[in-house]
Amino acid sequence: MSLKFKAKDVRGIFNIMPTPATADATRWDCVDSVDYEESARIVNMLIDNHVDAILTNGTFGECASLTESEWRKFNQTVITTANGRVPVFSGATTLNTRDTISRSREMMDMGATGLFLGRPMWQEMDEDAIVGYYSDIAEALPDAPIIVYDNPEAFKGKLTPKTYGRLAKIPNIVASKYISVGPQYLADVAAAGDNIVIMPLDSDWYFAWKWAPEKAKATWTGSGNCGMAPLLALKHAIETGDDTLARTITLELRDAYKTLFPRGSFHEFSIYNVQIEKARFNAAGLVKAGPCRPPYNRVPEEITKGAVTTGQKYAALQEKYASN
Repeated sequence: MSLKFKAKDVRGIFNIMPTPATADATRWDCVDSVDYEESARIVNMLIDNHVDAILTNGTFGECASLTESEWRKFNQTVITTANGRVPVFSGATTLNTRDTISRSREMMDMGATGLFLGRPMWQEMDEDAIVGYYSDIAEALPDAPIIVYDNPEAFKGKLTPKTYGRLAKIPNIVASKYISVGPQYLADVAAAGDNIVIMPLDSDWYFAWKWAPEKAKATWTGSGNCGMAPLLALKHAIETGDDTLARTITLELRDAYKTLFPRGSFHEFSIYNVQIEKARFNAAGLVKAGPCRPPYNRVPEEITKGAVTTGQKYAALQEKYASN
């Protein structure tokens, strides 16, 4: 095994892309719903604005609602456009181990840096099943770095510290997309050790840095699609130890995100994750994420309004920090 990207390389801003959609993407009879030109433009925009890595096909990247051919051609577009300028971790999660391995092989052969992998969610998986799933993928693709997707709503449960400890023994796993810095965070960080970098959300990065400064080297975000300037300012503040500025930006991000979560509920947000995120990306104005693909293309109007407000507030932050 020879991993070209390791935990020590997980640094900075890891932005998850949407999968831009054509105008007819909401239709069940749409043959190819991906706007490939916009996909390439977003990749270039992110790289030109100093993103550290790009991830594809998580939840709001619509991994669940792309056809296989759309998924393949979209990732090929991203990987080819990036052309090695930044690491690309391709999302290849499916409902079973064998299809996930098959897709993962394709992505690595295509030139992806590594894989962004959740776990099958039709049936909840216990600890042994989770560890077995990632172990099988690592055995099949020993040279593939893996970012684990730890989302308790999407995958029917939060990874425990014990599970993190076992996953840390799988050399391929270099990082985890971590949903929220809360009471379990320090235990998870301790269990992961130096083998897995637990990446908090951008609005949690400051608090992760305060609690575990040597471990909080990277953040995951979707907000780079709305503008990189606030994130770059936050990154610089953390790297230079500017507590006041890092806290200020964090509070500004949290204020912008308030209406992203209907009634303050992550559970309710998760019911409309795709719809909410694409609405805020479109509202921020830098990318054309387009409409949502079925079946995740229906959402109450008041929830969309909250997402639009978030996009507009973030756009104001982008303007503020881009001019600094």
